[in-house]
Amino acid sequence: MDFGWSKLVPLLVLLASLLFLHIKSPPKLHHSECSLLPYHHYWITSKRIITPQGVISGAVEVREGNIASVVKEEDWLGNVRRGQVVDFGEAVIMPGLIDVHAHLDDPGRAEWEGFPSGTKAAAAGGITTLIDMPLNCFPSTVSKEALKLKIAAAEDKIHVDVGFWGGLVPENAFNASALEDLLDAGVLGLKSFMCPSGINDFPMTNASHIKEGLAALARYKRPLLVHAEIQLESENYLELRYGSDEARLYSSYLTTRPPSWEEAAIRELLTVTSDTRPGGPAEGAHLHIVHLADASSSLDLIKGAKIHGDSITVETCPHYLAFSAEEIQDGDTRFKCAPPIRDIANREKLWEALLEGHIDLLSSDHSPTVPELKLFDDGDFLRAWGGISSLQFVLPVTWSYGRKYGVTLEHLVSWWSERPAKLAGQELKGAIAIGKHADVVVWDPDVEFDLAADHLVYHKHPSISAYIGKRLSGKVLATFVRGNLVYEEGKHAPAACGVPILAR
Repeated sequence: MDFGWSKLVPLLVLLASLLFLHIKSPPKLHHSECSLLPYHHYWITSKRIITPQGVISGAVEVREGNIASVVKEEDWLGNVRRGQVVDFGEAVIMPGLIDVHAHLDDPGRAEWEGFPSGTKAAAAGGITTLIDMPLNCFPSTVSKEALKLKIAAAEDKIHVDVGFWGGLVPENAFNASALEDLLDAGVLGLKSFMCPSGINDFPMTNASHIKEGLAALARYKRPLLVHAEIQLESENYLELRYGSDEARLYSSYLTTRPPSWEEAAIRELLTVTSDTRPGGPAEGAHLHIVHLADASSSLDLIKGAKIHGDSITVETCPHYLAFSAEEIQDGDTRFKCAPPIRDIANREKLWEALLEGHIDLLSSDHSPTVPELKLFDDGDFLRAWGGISSLQFVLPVTWSYGRKYGVTLEHLVSWWSERPAKLAGQELKGAIAIGKHADVVVWDPDVEFDLAADHLVYHKHPSISAYIGKRLSGKVLATFVRGNLVYEEGKHAPAACGVPILAR
């Protein structure tokens, strides 16, 4: 009796052949313009992967933008793993850097820097997340309407993830509904100045404004970042005039912003940060002091506040750790910043405090402008814009200048990834661990290079950076943002697919 096998057998053979072809020749993988890799499930391997448990040799599995698993070499080699493999040999694989203090100036002053150029520079430097400051753009981000303009300006133009700080200014400090609207709109926290900011629509605040800001932030459990300098009119400083010979001297500029300004501001801040202690009226809020330059009395005050239970942290920047006042040439306004770069002894104390954990984290304070505002023919430190252009170089700078102090790869992860993620409330970032965003930098700490303005620098105005001409160690090989390979050795992904980060 014929059960139809004569017809069924050829069909089974055909199906078996198709199955064999499917196994031997996988379908062509989809390519996304967001990534230089044509797939979304893959492994990256290296002999040096920096994890919360230490440095391992092994592999990181990336699936649909997140870290799916992290395995040691013995487990990796002992099992057959599905998916594509990208082998980085002995290069360092660590979580992408998170820069909580950068000025990208979009919208309104994109000729200074903008989202496209700034985030390209960030990606090339291993930074996977930026938190943008609320001033130097126009209008400043001091209202929900201004934040909407900021978000619109970032659309389809950011190559890394970007979050936003809002501004605390006298106009909104005593207006609870205005602050709530700004926080509800998605800013990750607030920023204020205790001295003139140099931006007309971002006026300075005092302790009363800051106390109100902390009270509003307590309900949202978000931080207040403060530029801590107070101008002390009672002190006798060298009288300087624009265009004078004295105005070209870096030593003269130092006299205009002495350490006592930082100390006075921090002393005033500590009259209100006790509110952030457990049981205090601003419990849940947190105060963060940006770009500390004074490693003496100012730092001692911060140490004391931490001991007493104030919710307070502090950052410094690579330029305070790399340079000293003694080496800055008169008229070289590339080095002007506020607070100023201080002397060698102060620099040594900053390194000591950073390594001992008294300074919590690092940030770039990337604050560029156009060359005509930064570089004056007469080298006038009074007229020049104050800000160090550094976004793309912070990883090699920290490593190059830090090695003689015993800086380790684990230090870099703590200062540039883990602690910044905590400050910005980004629990899915800052570590190579299961469930985190696949934000990864791959770099070779041993490659040395002389930094030139034409060295594939993606800042809009490379010539104004104080790091041009320096010899550095540490070459970024690849940067992944949410699993997308956004940068690899001089090439960016075709599309800007970074995600605006909004607090909810």
